Parts: sequence; structure tokens; C-alpha cells
Amino acid sequence: MASRNLASLLEHSTARHPERTALVLGDTRLSYAQVDDAANQVANLLASRGIQPGDKVALSCANLPWFTIVYFGILKAGATVVPLNILLKGGEVAYHLGDSDAKAYFCFQGTPELPIGQEGYAGFGDAEGCEHFFMITVDPAAESPIEGTETLARAMAAQPPTFETVDVDDDDTAVILYTSGTTGQPKGAELRHRNMVSNAEVCRELFNADEERPDTFLCVLPLFHSFGQTVIQNAGLGLGGTIVMLPRFDADAALKTMAREKVTFFAGVPTMYWGLLGALDEAGVDPQQLAANLRVAAAGGSALPVEVHKEFERRFGVTILEGYGLSETSPVASFAPWGEDVRVGSIGTPIPGVEMKLIDDDWSDSAEGEVGEIAIKGPNVMKGYYKRPDATAEAIRDDWFRSGDLGRRDEDGYYYIVDRSKDMIIRGGFNVYPREIEETLLQHPDVSLAAVIGVPHESHGEEIKAVVIRNPGSTLTEDGLVAWCKERMAAYKYPRIVEFRETLPMTATGKILKRELS
Repeated sequence: MASRNLASLLEHSTARHPERTALVLGDTRLSYAQVDDAANQVANLLASRGIQPGDKVALSCANLPWFTIVYFGILKAGATVVPLNILLKGGEVAYHLGDSDAKAYFCFQGTPELPIGQEGYAGFGDAEGCEHFFMITVDPAAESPIEGTETLARAMAAQPPTFETVDVDDDDTAVILYTSGTTGQPKGAELRHRNMVSNAEVCRELFNADEERPDTFLCVLPLFHSFGQTVIQNAGLGLGGTIVMLPRFDADAALKTMAREKVTFFAGVPTMYWGLLGALDEAGVDPQQLAANLRVAAAGGSALPVEVHKEFERRFGVTILEGYGLSETSPVASFAPWGEDVRVGSIGTPIPGVEMKLIDDDWSDSAEGEVGEIAIKGPNVMKGYYKRPDATAEAIRDDWFRSGDLGRRDEDGYYYIVDRSKDMIIRGGFNVYPREIEETLLQHPDVSLAAVIGVPHESHGEEIKAVVIRNPGSTLTEDGLVAWCKERMAAYKYPRIVEFRETLPMTATGKILKRELS
């Protein structure tokens, strides 16, 4: 494959459809030509400040057109994008800037409730080697909320809207995505231009997309995360689609926006689907109208509960296509094949060009029919963890990447996630997979959402605990739910401890934070 800068996805569509709407935020609508021109200005700005090809440039921004403009501007300049989680505090920002060797940092000002700019600037001040700070303001004409800092709008205003995009090598790093760091400090997954381009372009086949009948994508997945970045932003722009942005996921706002903008493509994590279903009756939108527009519903990020799958199809008339991947795989590794009957609970089959297999701890192939750790090989697999050769060697062997996820494969080659290997509970010598128990809990008519964890136990090693959100008005008791589970699960599986809560802790990407439950 010829060397291609990831920015070519935007440039290809701009050349073919310059007047077509690329980005929507509220009443703001930007054409492909406008987005590409603004990205060129960002590239010129970086070049004028001495940023060289291969330098790292960090970006903290909510789902706003500025994210996309800066992202592609960095790529056009031949630099590497380091997208940062917008929830990071100052000390965490400093760590990421230092660890990635970022030379420049673009940071959105945020809101009083989420002062991204304040935390970002504090982190910048503590990061040696990061020389340039640009504040992204809501109003381009506004002064920076932090005295002495330069706004992006002012900095790029004098820059020309044309730029000769830097040629890159296939193996040059396009993006460094930081993993969540559930064990130790976060690690930066280095993704090459070819990793990201191939993963975005395969979406054309995965979703049966047609550039002449472009999709309208609702962007509620955070763009700093690989799922939203590849499947919505990069694939969407590469396919000439329109991306409708919501800065944060709110189920009511999402449903109203889907109706107003005639959204044809929705992608989300399971908790987002759960949220849409919960808000549907009160949102004042017609589910049949949504269903008439909606062509694709894609899920990933974590296992989609079977009950949510069934209920969404019943209410929206659309079958959710479930896929699987990780930051280290750009991210998509498997997906439900388009046009075939969905196997509820399955993450589908490996995407074109990608191989998957199940392995044991020693990297040997798991026995046929047994649960094993999913390993992935293909053009989507990262270069490695930035500046961490030992961690890279642990994760990649002979081009195979070990995922840390336990799965099984059926006779037709469809894969099923059993659980994260680190989430598995060992109770009295028996392996217990939390997801299996969570699926059963969700079948109870009074259970809205559930997370299952292991807690220390003197004789069993671990005991099984369920943290549950009940449906409104429920009178279900903890003992009542334990008894219900006991009737439906093996003695070593059912939760002996149940705790009811109003909410569950979640990451910015909508995953339940099990490590914060106890």
C-alpha cells in the first residue's frame, strides 16, 4: 500500500464534495472545504512555531468541530496527534504531556463544571519540553479565560488556508492513544498512519456504505477515544458523510438530535443504548421516525447485554451490530457481518484483513471449544507502546497482539466475549465470569443495570457481589434478588451480596468503572 497520511481521508472527500456539510454542532454547519481550510491553517501555525514532522502534539477537546480541525491540522503537518481524555486533572495532564514528549498542546477552555482549560494549563506548566499552549475558546473572537495564554483562533487567523500536506512513511506514528491504565500508569499505544487508514477504510465494507448516499453520523462517543475517532470521525469523513456532534452524551438530547438531523448512523457503548431506551418515552420523538432514518446501529467498547439488544430492536426496529476492538487495534478487530443474521451476544467475526485466535497464558493455541484469551493480527495492530519496549514485548509476539479479553469461538467462527481476564472472579476454586451473571440479572423485571465484582472472602478467596440500579418504583429487596438468582444459577455463581445504588461510576467513554466498586 502506498504511503498515505491519515489526513488524506479528509482531503479525498474535500476534493470530491467541497460544498457538502462535514460537521454540524447545533446551528453551526461547516462544509468539507471549510474544515479542510481551517485544518490547513492549523498546520501552517504549527510549522510557523517550529513543529517538525514526527513531533508530538497533544489535544484536549470535547466533541466540537475544533477537535476535528486541530486533529487533521496536526496530521497535515506530519506531526503525531496525542488526544487526551478531557476529564484529566492537571497532574495527569502533565504526566501525559511528559510521557508523550509533546512539543505543543491545544486545549479547550471547558465549562465551569468541567474546567478543561484550567486543568490543562496547570498540567502544561508542569510539563518540561512542551513549548506551545493554545487555548480553544467557544467564541473565536473571545479572549482566553486564562491571562497570558494565546487563543487558537487568534494564533491561526493570519495563517493561509493552503498547506502542502507532509508525506509520511507507512510506519510513521499518526496517533498515540493512552490506555486507561487499570494497571499502573497509562501507556501510549502508537498507531501508524497505515493502522488508522486501514481501520477507517474497512468501515465502508463493514457498514455497506455508499459515498453517493452519504450517512449522517451522530457523534456522542468521545473523539479522544479510539471508537469515536475511527468509526465516526475518520470513517465518516473518509466516506463523505456528515458528522453531527454532541459535546456530551445526554439521552434526551441525543434522541431529539437524531430526529432533527435525520441521523442514519449511530454508534455507542452499551450504557448509551441503555440510556436511549430509558429516555425514549419522555423525549417526545417518534420511534418510528427514528427507525425510518436509522440505517446502522453499532455497539462496542464493552459487552452489550442481550436484554438491551432485544429491547432496542423491539423499540427502534433496528438490529444493533456489535463489534470488538481496543485502542491497540485502531480499534476495530471484529464486527457482526453486514447483511447476515445477528447472533445476539456475539462480537462477530474478524474484519477483512484481520485474524483472531484464542490463546493460553503461554501463547499456545487454546484447545478447540475452550475459553481462551483473544489474540489479534493484522494491519490494525499498533506499532507498540511508546517508549516501553518491555510492555510491547509482553503484548506483541510474532505480530500477534494479546488483548487481555477472554473469549470463545463457535463452530462458524463467530467470537463471544466471556470477560476481561482481570475481571474474572475465582470463588472457591471455580472461575466465575461477571458478564454471565450480569446478563442473568438484567432478565429480572426490576433490574435496570448491574455490575458484578469479586470481593475478598476468608474461605472462598472471593465472594460475588452485584451492584444494581433498580427500575423506578421497584420494591425489590436485596434478599429477594439473591433468592431469585439462587434459583437460576449454579451454587458457586450466584451473588451472595447485593447492593442497590442510584448510579454507577463510569468512564468518560461510558464504561462502568468496576475498580471503583467494592
